[in-house]
Amino acid sequence: METRILIYAPTGQDGPLAARVLALANLDSHVCATVAELEQQIELGVGAVLTVEEALTPAGYKLLYEMVARQPDWSDLPILLLTHHGADSATVRRAVAGLGNLTLLERPVRTLTLITALQATLRARHKQYQVREAARRKDEFLASLGHELRNPLAPIRTSVSLLTHMYPDAAPVARIRDMVERQVKLLTRLVDDLLDVARITRGKIKLQNQLVALQAVMTHVNELCTQAATAKRIHVAWQLPVSEILLNADYARIVQIFANILSNAIKFTPQGGHVVVRAQATDNLLEVSLRDSGIGLEPEALSRIFTMFEQGTTVAGQFTSGLGIGLSLARQFAEMHGGSVEASSDGVGQGSEFVIRLPIVHVSENHHQESAPLPAHAALDGRRMQVLVVDDNQDAADSLAALLEIDGFDVRAEYGGAAAVSAVAERIPDMIIMDLGMPGMDGYEAARAIRQQPGADKILLIALTGWGQSDARRRTTEAGFDHHLVKPVELAQIIRLAGARHNREQVQAAR
Repeated sequence: METRILIYAPTGQDGPLAARVLALANLDSHVCATVAELEQQIELGVGAVLTVEEALTPAGYKLLYEMVARQPDWSDLPILLLTHHGADSATVRRAVAGLGNLTLLERPVRTLTLITALQATLRARHKQYQVREAARRKDEFLASLGHELRNPLAPIRTSVSLLTHMYPDAAPVARIRDMVERQVKLLTRLVDDLLDVARITRGKIKLQNQLVALQAVMTHVNELCTQAATAKRIHVAWQLPVSEILLNADYARIVQIFANILSNAIKFTPQGGHVVVRAQATDNLLEVSLRDSGIGLEPEALSRIFTMFEQGTTVAGQFTSGLGIGLSLARQFAEMHGGSVEASSDGVGQGSEFVIRLPIVHVSENHHQESAPLPAHAALDGRRMQVLVVDDNQDAADSLAALLEIDGFDVRAEYGGAAAVSAVAERIPDMIIMDLGMPGMDGYEAARAIRQQPGADKILLIALTGWGQSDARRRTTEAGFDHHLVKPVELAQIIRLAGARHNREQVQAAR
């Protein structure tokens, strides 16, 4: 379908004649009698559009113009327009200005000229399809890479936590632990950014909106960026409104917007510099300014710094570390929330300012945080909570099991889905933490088999995986999991989930 030439010439015999000529040259074509049919066929797939000047009525031109405007980045739809002989008309001039990849052929046109022009057009269209396929493969590679990188991060993080529990007062261990933890956080953030690139380009990101307090967001951002600022002796001044400001937003993405921009400001600010974060609310709009005393931006750089994979340079002119995607993600996430991100600078050495604007929500009723869950170490009957850890990566399973044991849980480890099903048949645990991508019986299949066993409906079933896409989360829910956690995970997050289940069981038992 994507190699077809759609012919739109609703008057006269141009359409049928052109179709017969193309058939003799073994070029697939389809004649569209109406604008509605042309629109329908374009959606099914098109190699090129062949039309005539008199067909570009307001409705015909509007359809082609909108099609050109909304086509994906890889596509540049070829349009061949057969014009009248003589001077260009207003219709032709409008087409040249608005229809993008347009080729004009003046009538009467030689048959050979028309055929060779269309053959060249289809070869160029095929190159576009190759670009699309390369982009698809790249996105799939990034998603798979993120998953594979997350798997080794999990045992590294849990092993560091084990060292902390085993040697709580050893200063050398604390230094090593802090160093490894910093690098794990950095690598995790890089992996997350790579996955976000793949999700955005594939249209896989869906916002999980909720009421979010600006103060909570900025506290989280400060925690993420304090270490980098302290290392360079950069002072970050926070000037936030005293009144509560609420946004209807995806908490993780809003944090990512501000953290990416603040991290960028710290990166490009020399030792001993400063950054001022100022927020104010006007009408229904939140405006946050981040101004730094950094290296500044040249005027021509302002137009490209939000481009994906664009790398900035240091004062010495050398490329900095990083992937060059943080600012692009920040702007795209802001726009997904109905906001914007803009940058300005007075020039090199004069610092930079980034202004983020987001819509806010005014809520009159009080909003309270949920109370912290009770410690999760004990089951409802007072015994130690029994946990089954399942992962084909034995290091990941054993390190997490050891960490949970130190924290007071009764833990077993299994290294495959079938083994997990058998273990549950022998003794039903209170909680199962299970990987998804295992050979043989994967986590989805194992979860469904476990849920079918008598008494398994009360198990707290947690998916712990490197896949964080929305379709993976949907599949875990359908398979019977209660929660979906992305590697590497902190022990406190598992304990909170176990504690929340414990609290609910206590309330139900008291009724």
